[in-house]
Amino acid sequence: MIHSVDITISALYIAAILVIGLWAGISHQRKNRQNQDAAGEYFLAGKTLRWPMIGLALFATNISCVHLVSLAQSGFDTGLLNGNFEWMAAFTLILLALFFAPFYIKSGVSTLPDFLEKRYDRASRDWLAIVSVVSAIIIHISFSLLAGGIVLKTLFGVNMYTSVIAISIITAIYTIVGGLTGVVVTESIQTIVLLAGAIIISIAAYYKMGGWEPMVAVLQANDQMDKLSMMRPHGDSSGMPWYAVFLGYPVLGIWYWCADQTIVQRVLGAKNENHARVGPLFCGFIKILPVFIFVLPGLFAYTLSQTGKIDVSSLKMIQNGVEVINSKGIYTLMITQLLPTGLIGILVAALLSGLMSQISGALNSISTMVSYDIYQRYKPQASDKSLIRTGKIAAGISLVVSLALLPLLNHYESIFNGLNDIIAHIAPPITCVFILGVFWKGASAQSAKLTLWIGSALGVIVYAANKLFPETVIGQTPFMMMAFYLFCICIFIQVLFSCIYPVQHTEESSALYWKSPLESLQAAGWKGPGNYKTLSALLFSLMALLFYIFR
Repeated sequence: MIHSVDITISALYIAAILVIGLWAGISHQRKNRQNQDAAGEYFLAGKTLRWPMIGLALFATNISCVHLVSLAQSGFDTGLLNGNFEWMAAFTLILLALFFAPFYIKSGVSTLPDFLEKRYDRASRDWLAIVSVVSAIIIHISFSLLAGGIVLKTLFGVNMYTSVIAISIITAIYTIVGGLTGVVVTESIQTIVLLAGAIIISIAAYYKMGGWEPMVAVLQANDQMDKLSMMRPHGDSSGMPWYAVFLGYPVLGIWYWCADQTIVQRVLGAKNENHARVGPLFCGFIKILPVFIFVLPGLFAYTLSQTGKIDVSSLKMIQNGVEVINSKGIYTLMITQLLPTGLIGILVAALLSGLMSQISGALNSISTMVSYDIYQRYKPQASDKSLIRTGKIAAGISLVVSLALLPLLNHYESIFNGLNDIIAHIAPPITCVFILGVFWKGASAQSAKLTLWIGSALGVIVYAANKLFPETVIGQTPFMMMAFYLFCICIFIQVLFSCIYPVQHTEESSALYWKSPLESLQAAGWKGPGNYKTLSALLFSLMALLFYIFR
């Protein structure tokens, strides 16, 4: 339990975010009340977002309670290994900046399903809209609520569902009323608070351990030096050897960072192409931090527990007759045992930042897709007022569904692994149709539709077989490699059906693929160090160096 001072700090923070979100969204809409595109103002902030806000908002939408809680858990259990998900993201953000963002801005789309219709056909748009709404509900909202509920229950002793419902309602109010402007402004603030909180707990753990060398000494004494390695050999017990990272992550990452509406909506609201390119690259640089401020504290917690400097007895439980540590609560335990009163309140505010930013971003993207990709199809003459009202209703319903899913998702032993396990079975067909659509002239509309249908069905079948028959080959295949295998099957399916049903380009679709990869680099960009080419090269080199150091 925590002190009243910390509760007051947390409550004041929540109130401040609510006020700021409502003020930013309503004032922006009033300022542009005479604008003919009121829906565009609400859903895409009138396409006025600049690169700093885009980068911060991308990071805030990505990082949630799931990351703070489960990356610390993974650091405790397996060391720096799951940091691969953070650092590999930088490479996919480079792909977004160089190859995908220009098309999204040039085509003037409001949603990624809209882009698929322009490149392929209406059927592809419909399928992606449905899958994207479902995935946003499960991946971006439900898992975040689950992680947030666990933390709030541990800290405040309140019922998990009561706490997440309260936070959800507050977040929904400023998201539904304020639109994307309210979301992005609050996300920018929440990113700063979240990073500050994570840095505080990292410094506290480092100080308590006595530095890097004592931690390494404990790992050596326990024969756990592999916890410092991010590149594991074949047969590693984690199920994530180095080749699984380099083969499997791009399948997950390209869908998540380049083809998921919840994430890319910030880019779609960019002022122009340069802001749309530099924003993701800025986020790529920020993504270097999570390994050091989210994963590493969990590793410090492991060595602190081995030396008795923190007490993990409250996390012990009996599983299959053996006493084990339920590491889901390790982040909360670190907060209460390593920080003084006052700072605990700031850390709780950081956790709430991650939870609220993730929910708000997902609700905004859901409302956008339901309005533009589903409602407007059946009512093409719908007014902006009708579109906005439909989006608000969709956001409210999605939040209720997300809350209903919490008991089911709570069965995963590791929240982070559960999250990525689901993504691994959703992503392959979507990643496939986006990559081939952007890079291959011959990708036809019929092939994209069939790939999405067949690939999604295969993903559901394999996921079910994995859970029902865990002792089979499918059940024993790590989810990262399964994502790669499913992706290869989807590539084969789309190429095959593109040969059977040759492409017939429209005037619009013929402008939405790169004639060659180098064509994407022809845009000059800004002069000086802010040039997207310079930043891409710098980010790529920096990430390669970091992977070499922690190989």
